[in-house]
Amino acid sequence: MRVGKTILVVEDEADLAKMLRFNLEREGYNCRCVADGREAVANARRDPPDLLLLDRMLPGISGDEVLQQLKREPLTATIPTIMLTAKSEETDALVGFALGADDYVTKPFSIKVLLARIAALFRRTEPAELDSEVLAIGPIRLDSSRHELHVNGQSVSLTAMEFRVLRALMGANGRVLSRGQLIESTLGMGVAVTDRAIDVHITALRKKLGEAAAWVQTVRGVGYTFREPIESET
Repeated sequence: MRVGKTILVVEDEADLAKMLRFNLEREGYNCRCVADGREAVANARRDPPDLLLLDRMLPGISGDEVLQQLKREPLTATIPTIMLTAKSEETDALVGFALGADDYVTKPFSIKVLLARIAALFRRTEPAELDSEVLAIGPIRLDSSRHELHVNGQSVSLTAMEFRVLRALMGANGRVLSRGQLIESTLGMGVAVTDRAIDVHITALRKKLGEAAAWVQTVRGVGYTFREPIESET
């Protein structure tokens, strides 16, 4: 799985970038390193990587702005992204998730843990045979093999995490999923993510679903479900 996978490392600390390149290449990944936010955007546009390791504090433009720009473009919108940062507050992580990051690692970090998270993220985003099923409910059609979403026949771009959340909800056949269950089904067990991170992804998902947003329903005190909305509900 690792052979041929390219990771773009965006890190302005030269020693850290060198260490990341060494360990990533030792694991069998191809690695490109850039140290500037604008260069990162240009590099990703020119040759989209399979995964982005993105520092938040960068010269030129910030990592947040890099991610915002890449998520706005169809060619780069679905690149799995792990943000690296010295900021450890929960609100900082939530900002990263709201921008479309798939994972968030605070410095200093264990290289073994980072490599494990990279491998886990590749597993989650790797198409599987069982994912070839097309889920079509109401106005929403989700094609996992193509990573495509259509709402009322119109194509809608989702981040990798938003796509997994919607797939989990649609695949639950109307059952209510707790935030913990959504975290486990989209990120796997043992991943340190707050429940509020799921709320951030749900909010972003609803915005993108537009008129179909009412299909993603909140069950107070429990979690979320995907059901046909009742017309009288507001």
